[in-house]
Amino acid sequence: MRFTTVTAVAAVAALSACTKANLLPGTASAACRPHPQQSFSSVLQSATSVPRIATAAQLGRWPRQGPSVRVCGDVGAGFARCQAWLRTDIQGPIAPNTPGGYAPSDLQTAYGLTTESQSTGAGQTVAIVDAYDDPNVESDLNVYRSQYGLPACTVSNGCFTKQKYTSQTNAGWAAEESVDVEMVSAICPNCKILLVEAASTSIADLSSAEEYATTQADYVSDSWSSNEGTQTYDGDYKEGCGAIVASTGDHGYNATAQWPAILPSVVGVGGTSLTAVAPRAETAWLHAGSGCTKIYGKPSFQNGLNTGCSMRAQSDVSADADPHTGVAVYDTFQQRGWLVFGGTSVATPIVASVFALAGYASANPAGNLYSHTSNLNDIASGSNGTCGAPLCVAGQGWNGPTGLGTPNGVGAF
Repeated sequence: MRFTTVTAVAAVAALSACTKANLLPGTASAACRPHPQQSFSSVLQSATSVPRIATAAQLGRWPRQGPSVRVCGDVGAGFARCQAWLRTDIQGPIAPNTPGGYAPSDLQTAYGLTTESQSTGAGQTVAIVDAYDDPNVESDLNVYRSQYGLPACTVSNGCFTKQKYTSQTNAGWAAEESVDVEMVSAICPNCKILLVEAASTSIADLSSAEEYATTQADYVSDSWSSNEGTQTYDGDYKEGCGAIVASTGDHGYNATAQWPAILPSVVGVGGTSLTAVAPRAETAWLHAGSGCTKIYGKPSFQNGLNTGCSMRAQSDVSADADPHTGVAVYDTFQQRGWLVFGGTSVATPIVASVFALAGYASANPAGNLYSHTSNLNDIASGSNGTCGAPLCVAGQGWNGPTGLGTPNGVGAF
């Protein structure tokens, strides 16, 4: 379905009328005051007569094209970089009680997870491995969860645990931690969350944190990457748990594969642009990482596939990562609260949490994905570079930016 200019203009006018009525707290009419637990998509639907396929971009309230910045800077050999992108033009709610960016129900709808997100995940623990301490992470997490009607997840009720190896702080990595724990909440609100804060961004420190996480959690999410090279720490990323997932990076096609996502024991997560949620509309994201290893042989689960690589190729699977189609995140450590984020830092904890919803402790989680491609959304358009198909250009079947595709329920996980 397409919308005419007249329809979009009328929708903007209707939403603007509600916005004007809500200028002062407590003055909004009941007809157009959004409920605090509504999703971003549904508040647009309730404020206008436009069907739910209408995106914020079509309504003019949340421009798809806007400036964004990476929150973690470049690093040298032996260190890792987080993969979160922050929209700089959207800060605070775009309407009363309505943060910009996709809400949990939007992501659940797009990926066919609504029933599973509500009914499964109890007893599963998703670990997040990041660097440095975020002193506000627990309180920010629960503002996010309260906004969307999700149950509290605190240290006191046993849902949230933080293992920190330093008191040193870093604003970029604090933002990364907020993205990670809140995306786990969005997809698997019944899961427990373990946040492991490494002492620094060195591969040695992150790998020590990883080793701890794999012994304490069922699934582990690594929203960071480094250039492949040394194999010193590969052993810390074996399947000691249900699945380890990691970002393939946000540089588009890369001549140097991204570690640890390139490891055959790890599920490498690429990224998409999720332009609509119902019905879902999705393409490969321009910056989603892809590439071929120079170190690791082709795993059995990629045998017979045209990946453009003679050895291990990335990515394996993907989810929304484009900051122009970003997610709502609440972060107050040197930030202003409600923000919009993207990056494969969004996609990675989403994928880890789908594994948790499935609850299937496979000895070969990547292989399980490749054996159940019919249970994934094939992403057949978009590109991340000029190297052609399939490493840079999305088409039917596997491609570099998005791998096998995005979740469509839990059947592939």
